[in-house]
Amino acid sequence: MNPQAKLISALSLTLGTTLTISSNHWIMAWTGLEINTLAILPLISKSHHPRAIEAATKYFLVQAAASALVLFSSMTNAWHTGQWDITQLSHPTSCLILTVALAMKLGLVPFHFWFPEVLQGSSLIVGLLLSTLMKFPPITLLYLTSPSLKPSVLMTMAILSTALGGWMGLNQTQTRKILAFSSISHLGWMAIIIAYSPKLALLNFYLYTLMTAAVFLSLNSIKALKLSTLMTTWTKAPSLNAILLLTLLSLAGLPPLTGFLPKWLIIQELTKQEVALAATIIALLSLLGLFFYLRLAYCATITLPPHTTNHMKQWYNNKPTNTMVAVLTTMSLMLLPISPIILAVV
Repeated sequence: MNPQAKLISALSLTLGTTLTISSNHWIMAWTGLEINTLAILPLISKSHHPRAIEAATKYFLVQAAASALVLFSSMTNAWHTGQWDITQLSHPTSCLILTVALAMKLGLVPFHFWFPEVLQGSSLIVGLLLSTLMKFPPITLLYLTSPSLKPSVLMTMAILSTALGGWMGLNQTQTRKILAFSSISHLGWMAIIIAYSPKLALLNFYLYTLMTAAVFLSLNSIKALKLSTLMTTWTKAPSLNAILLLTLLSLAGLPPLTGFLPKWLIIQELTKQEVALAATIIALLSLLGLFFYLRLAYCATITLPPHTTNHMKQWYNNKPTNTMVAVLTTMSLMLLPISPIILAVV
């Protein structure tokens, strides 16, 4: 892919995201979502591999359907109330359609089927964009319309997402698919709290983006697409592998790492809102996620493969670790002690 095409795609992604998150009018938000969808398609399909083309086609069809539903929801609301303002969504049918549309955009259960397949057909860097940047506009729309949406629908979707993300990630051998199910599971945590404390959902999204970026960039620098490859990368970059172990545990939400902060605050807020049962269920379901993060971490730091098949060992790489990876992994591990400052800023 030539540099001009990459530049146009990057600028379009920036424009689309900025347009959606800064607009008050539904048509402008919809336009931003469409620009985003069209800008990411060449990046998904740039390898010209059949899987990449399939991933791009699936992504386009799902996102086009979701964008049509966003437009239909806003038009229905405007028809009944005369309002095109995003925060003035009050018609019950519009609210329900919008919840479905944003669930499709984000990949929440039961509209999650496209996400692991699309991530599997993309490169790790495009997978990172799909898991973080492309979810920012829909999360923003969910944040702006959260007072109008039904908490019961969001809670059901959230618990199903956390359960399914955990269950389906257990038997995967591809790192991109594991991270896709991890993303679905994390989205469940955001969806359950957005009706009660939208700022907390945004904080969760920011910290999730931080940790996921650290994991994706670490995997990209050691070129690990499968668990079997991950088992032998300790010879290539031992220090990065050791840090990847801690980053994965942070993503699982273990204290005293950064990932524990959003889970702790969400459970605390749900208990205050007297939905302790939902808090208990989602906390127990996150143990499923912990299992496959531990599996990934075990594969990353194990010194020998557990069977006798000969694996091709990687050459030891003495190159310094990318600065971005170093900064992101440090933040993924060290932010819990300064949580009062983070909460004061948020």
